[in-house]
Order: sequence, then C-alpha cells, then structure tokens
Amino acid sequence: MKKNLALTGMMGVGKSTIGKALSKRLLMQFSDVDSIIESNLKMSIQKIFEKKGELFFRKYEEKITLQETEKKNTIISLGGGAFMNSKIRNNIVLNSKSFWLDLDVGLLEKRLVKSKKRPLLNNKNLKATLEKIYKNRKNSYSKANYRVDCNKLSSNSITSIIIKLYANN
Repeated sequence: MKKNLALTGMMGVGKSTIGKALSKRLLMQFSDVDSIIESNLKMSIQKIFEKKGELFFRKYEEKITLQETEKKNTIISLGGGAFMNSKIRNNIVLNSKSFWLDLDVGLLEKRLVKSKKRPLLNNKNLKATLEKIYKNRKNSYSKANYRVDCNKLSSNSITSIIIKLYANN
C-alpha cells in the first residue's frame, strides 16, 4: 500500500494547486485541510482567527489534519503553519511522503499582495511579515522527506518532480 502524499510550505506557495494536479495524475483522493476546516466551521480561516483566535484554529487544525492522515490513497494539502505542530509533523513524516514546496519570499509577496484571506498577513509590511514567518517555519519545513525548489518551475514541472520522487521510494 502506497503512503499518502503530504504537501507543506508557506501560504501562497501552491499546495492546493499542486495537490489537485497530483490527485488527477496519480488517481488519488485530494484533501485540502484549510478547505475542510472552512467547510466544517462554515467560516473562512480569516473569520476563524478573528472570532475564535489562532489557538482555537491550531487545535482544530491538528484534529482535522490527523483525521485526514488516517485516510488511504490521499494527497493532503496542509495549512501553512501545520508542520510547526510536532504531533502533525511526526505523524506525516511517519505515515506519508512529505514534500516541502519552497519558494522565495519575494515571489510569495507577489502572489499574496492582494490576498485578503490570510489572517497572519494583515499588516502593512507584507515582505517583512513573510520573511519573519518563513524564518520561523523553515526549520520545521526542512523536516519533510523532500524539498522542492519551486522558484523557476511551472506547476506542471513541480507536479512531475513530485511524482518521480513519490514513485521511486
């Protein structure tokens, strides 16, 4: 039985986009943890942070993520901060093949400059905020089984690289 495939990395890196493409090409189910949380709680991640706080969100994220890892034949798009949680990270590393989609902060800034749905980015200095978040998360992300440098690659190329790495192990 093949292991699940988990995608981690910063918000805006393309985990959902790549996950959907992988799902089609590998004929696996796709789980987007943030989307499941929004659907279950009937509010956006932004609203959850505003109304219930980050601590509530992180506890709920842990519950949902661990449930999703129990599924078989599934590609899991993790929330950007999920890999910071050692319980989630250890579960993923043991039971899935994990891929860190890594992208330069400058490129993330270009992708996220107009985003209104990222609760941790609601401030005036987007690049400095992204750099701080990236610096805080980089060590956790580096514990994924594989790092994919996405800086000069199309989503199709990233998908192909992940499929090769996933299939060969």
